[in-house]
Amino acid sequence: MEDIVLFGAGGHTKVLIDIIEKMGRHQIIGIYDDRSELFGTNYFGYPVIGPIRSNYAVKRGIIGIGDNDSRAAVSRAILQQSPEFEFIRAIHPSASIGRDVTIEAGTVVMAGAVINPGTTIGSHCIVNTMASVDHDCRVDEFASVGPGSHLGGNVHVKARSFVGIGATVIHQITIGSDSVIGAGATVLHDISNNVIAIGSPAKPMRTREANEKFL
Repeated sequence: MEDIVLFGAGGHTKVLIDIIEKMGRHQIIGIYDDRSELFGTNYFGYPVIGPIRSNYAVKRGIIGIGDNDSRAAVSRAILQQSPEFEFIRAIHPSASIGRDVTIEAGTVVMAGAVINPGTTIGSHCIVNTMASVDHDCRVDEFASVGPGSHLGGNVHVKARSFVGIGATVIHQITIGSDSVIGAGATVLHDISNNVIAIGSPAKPMRTREANEKFL
C-alpha cells in the first residue's frame, strides 16, 4: 500500500478516511490541519502532525475539506509549498462508475453514488453520498454534488459550485461557477455565475457573497 497524508481534520475527513480504508490501497500516515490545538493529537485514529504548510511526510494525498472555496485555497497552498505533490482519488467501493467516465485527481466519490457513462468529474470535486450524475455530464474543478442530489444528462456544473442536498437538475442545464443550488431545489433553467438559487423551480435569490460558506 502507498503512504498518503490528508489535509483537514473535520467531518468530511471522517468520511474520506472510511473510504480510503475500504479501498485498501493506501496507508494514511497523518493529517495536516492549521489548528495548533490539534497538533500531536489523534483524529479518527490518525495523528495530526502539523499545519497545512509543512515539510510533508510524503508528497501524495488528498484534501478532506467539504467547503469548495476552502478546498481550492488549501490546494493552492499545498502546491505552493510542494509543487510536485500528487493528489489521489478516493472512490467508495459501493459507488457505480459507468463506462468512459473520467474522474480527475483529488476528487472524492462517496458511498452509493452513481456516475453514468461519458461524464467527466474535474479535480478536487465531491460526489456525495447517494448522489447521481447521469450520462455526459461535466462537473468542473472544486465543485460539489450534495448527498442525494441528482443531475440529469448533459448537465454542466462549473467550477466551485455546489448542488445542495436532495436537489434535482434536469437534463442539459448549465450551473455557472461559484453558485449554490439550495437543498431540495428543482433546477429547470440555466443558473448564472455567483448566485444562490432556491425553490422548485429554482430561482436566483441573491448574489453570493465572497467566501460565503455553504457546506
